[in-house]
Amino acid sequence: HPPEPEAGVSATSAPGAILFVSADTRGYLGPCGCSENMRGGIARAAFQVREARQGTLPVLYVDGGNSLFGETTLKPGQVPQEELKAKALADAMRLMGLAVRATGPLDDTRGADFRQGLGLPEVADGAVKLLPAGSRKVAVVAADSPAQFVAASARARAEGADFVLGLLDAPLEEAQKAAETPGLSVDVLVATRSATEMSGEQNRLVKASVPVVAPQSKGRSLVRVDLSYAPKPGRFTLQKGQADLEREVAALEQRTALLDKEINLPGIDPKLKALKQAKRDELVARRQALVTAPPASSPDVNGFTVRFVPLESGLPSSPDAQALVARYDAEVGKLNLAWAKEHGQDCPVPAKGQSAFVGNEPCRSCHEESFPVWEKSKHHHAWETLEEVGKQHHLNCVGCHVTGWEQPGGVCRLDKVAGREDVGCESCHGPGSAHSDEPSADNIIASPGEAVCVTCHNPENSPHFDFATYLPRILGPGHGKPVDAQPPGKPADAPKPAKP
Repeated sequence: HPPEPEAGVSATSAPGAILFVSADTRGYLGPCGCSENMRGGIARAAFQVREARQGTLPVLYVDGGNSLFGETTLKPGQVPQEELKAKALADAMRLMGLAVRATGPLDDTRGADFRQGLGLPEVADGAVKLLPAGSRKVAVVAADSPAQFVAASARARAEGADFVLGLLDAPLEEAQKAAETPGLSVDVLVATRSATEMSGEQNRLVKASVPVVAPQSKGRSLVRVDLSYAPKPGRFTLQKGQADLEREVAALEQRTALLDKEINLPGIDPKLKALKQAKRDELVARRQALVTAPPASSPDVNGFTVRFVPLESGLPSSPDAQALVARYDAEVGKLNLAWAKEHGQDCPVPAKGQSAFVGNEPCRSCHEESFPVWEKSKHHHAWETLEEVGKQHHLNCVGCHVTGWEQPGGVCRLDKVAGREDVGCESCHGPGSAHSDEPSADNIIASPGEAVCVTCHNPENSPHFDFATYLPRILGPGHGKPVDAQPPGKPADAPKPAKP
């Protein structure tokens, strides 16, 4: 697909420009879909950029880097999938008319040659990329140290930049320190890498002499910078008078988060859920209108505003970008399965004295009364939920939908999953060979705690997980409760849950 035209870039009379910035995408084409109302997706991002280009202002899309991969090293079996995904992300960025991107360690997982082979426009650390934006010039400078930033920003001004966007390969806290470096001449500084995989859960803006921005990781939000031009060129200042709007956006964000938690409650009444979902959709629409409306500006001031555009589940997707994602989904499962058949290795045997995984059937011989409860739970349908969306051979998904994935004595090959599908007994109680041979409370986890659950019910896959709320949904007569017990809600009699 050719890049979409950058509407108005050559229109020197335009009264401003719009910049979109993505960063810290970590190889995500979209959310996993394990919970409802999950943010993110390159197709939703593409729609936002395309929609802005329907207007008269120049629109520039910039990527801050750390976007192509989620890890700096890969196991051999991950390589086919992750390379294919990186190529799909690159194609989507091209489709969005990417002006330039910086690079970070999560872009070079497969080496600089692979990254450069994707053919995306890049700005190296310490370099300057000057971009026309109507009657002004926007410079994008990249760096991995404060000293490098100072030199690059000075060069950008010398080359005629009116507005300088800084991309620092560092977490927010380091970027804040860099923003205070004497001699730094950037207007906005974007921290393009979260400190850890799970530390980029929130959009964060620190207003100082140089505003510092850290977008939510894994492609869940875009940064939007609106520029307004005065009749004469001059230095840009962060526009005042945005406090009321920011407070309203924050309030809508809080109300939406509360509704998300309620909508995802296990066993919620379907009618109540539908009502809450409708209210959530209304709040999202109100917030979307606020974060995309042209900001109020003073005609005699070169000003800018910084806002986040959360890519909510109810927002439209670009059909062309969504087609790229669908093509990836269709191809990657076949690719992974073929690789497993040709190159796959079985899991190592457990260390001496340690148990191996044996599957559910040996458990049934002594714990028959537990199975009716398990068979009506979501755990029993975990594999089915992947099959329903064609992701049963996606390496990012399979580990939490089978038992004993990549564990000693477990299953390490996609072509040998049979008999280990679903979240079985051993997913929570641990490998059971020793217990099956000699039943004892000393060789099994009789009462798994929250630490076991959160290996899969983590902030990414299950952001609304609450141990005390969720645990009763998998307990029942013969499974954590006396056989003659009838717990409230009777989870064993609950209807089969809809796919996540």
